[in-house]
Amino acid sequence: MDRMLYLSMSGASHSMKAQAVNANNLANVNTTSFRADLATFQSVPVEGAGLNSRVYSVARGNGVDLSQGTMVTTGRELDVAINGDGWFAIQKVDGGEGFTRAGNLRVSSFGQLETDRGQPVMGNSGLPIIIPPSEKIEIAPDGTVSALPVGQTASSMVVIDRIKMVNPDPATMQKGNDGVMRLNDGTTSVADAAVRLSSGMLEGSNVNAVDSMVSMIALARQFEMGVKMMKTAEDNDRASAQLLQMS
Repeated sequence: MDRMLYLSMSGASHSMKAQAVNANNLANVNTTSFRADLATFQSVPVEGAGLNSRVYSVARGNGVDLSQGTMVTTGRELDVAINGDGWFAIQKVDGGEGFTRAGNLRVSSFGQLETDRGQPVMGNSGLPIIIPPSEKIEIAPDGTVSALPVGQTASSMVVIDRIKMVNPDPATMQKGNDGVMRLNDGTTSVADAAVRLSSGMLEGSNVNAVDSMVSMIALARQFEMGVKMMKTAEDNDRASAQLLQMS
């Protein structure tokens, strides 16, 4: 009975964890450039003498679905989306370098180019991009940021910096609890001149709402099955105890 209990208990437990991951994905179905999390588990034997036949599952951290989301045209000059592979380099809260596909940019009250979550956008200079008071801002396909200073003519566009865009190997990246990608070793990545972007567009979430709803139903049924198996193991144990008492 204990084998059955180990299997059903660990299965039900991780069905709950997978459901939490799935629910978070579904909640971010409309979040710009959101990358769906993937719950991963592994079967391992229970440690200890005489228990090699007992198996339970262990969470191995969440993977990330890096497939591209749907492109949406906005027409806003500070909305940009990367074409194909690549990432925008941003500054994390701890000062380190992170990566995002969210291109709904804005200029802060301090003139700093940042994402809608307040994360500074890094330039090829290695520093956050600062925009002077301007009447117009343009972002070229190669990430070059130009601005028209207040009071100047249209022919006086000034190049400010170039957005740092990178394309590291996905195997060397991981997603943090803040939703920002970063390199596994915590270092910075080299700018890739081959990465291109489109202005006036945003990339949507890659979460498929229908698939997530189907997964939610399937995981709920798996959890119910695990609970029923635990109840069955309890009933079998009680029946065995009664047989022993009769003998």
